[in-house]
Amino acid sequence: MNVVITGANRGIGLALVKAYLARGDKVFATCRNSSDELNASGARVISGVDVSQPDTLKDALSPLKDVKIDILINNAGVLAAESLDDWQPNTIDYQFRVNAMGPLLVTQALLGQLKSGAKIGLITSRMGSMADNGSGGYYGYRMSKAALNAAGVSMANDLRSQGIAVALLHPGFVQTEMVNGNGDIDADTAAQRLVQRVDELDLGSSGQFVHSNGDVLPW
Repeated sequence: MNVVITGANRGIGLALVKAYLARGDKVFATCRNSSDELNASGARVISGVDVSQPDTLKDALSPLKDVKIDILINNAGVLAAESLDDWQPNTIDYQFRVNAMGPLLVTQALLGQLKSGAKIGLITSRMGSMADNGSGGYYGYRMSKAALNAAGVSMANDLRSQGIAVALLHPGFVQTEMVNGNGDIDADTAAQRLVQRVDELDLGSSGQFVHSNGDVLPW
């Protein structure tokens, strides 16, 4: 299968690259800036892909123009830790552009290359849940992931007639650079779980908000 993964140079994205390669899939790994580990992975690396820049995104993805895509994983994301009395509009705006608009723009740009029966994974977060928010804070991240969830449900509805299913996937609290190495599971474990969730995805479960462990999450 042909698998496209954004934000693939480190963390969960890199672990997903390795997981799909290990089972024999052909992986197209996109990122703003590559890493030595990604370059050595065996994936086809497409660097210079900044999902926050709609004016350049289509050209940046042009190396994929002849690829028929089975799985698209929109993984690229950013996080900033704002509090109610300490936040900046520019950091919240940037999180919206990367976390919410980015997956929408990437999917739109590659839509014509998605096979009938293809699958789209949106790497979101339970921090975008209203019902699950018991601690507050993280305004830009929470709002941008809630917006991504809304976009994912619309995608699931709009693409159903084309046989394309969409998963909204919370990876867990993963030990990555983005959270300073904190977390409950490592990136490889999260990636294995996410691959399993995408394997299970079909039109019957399209649009669901799911933890990588398989639990359905509240909105």
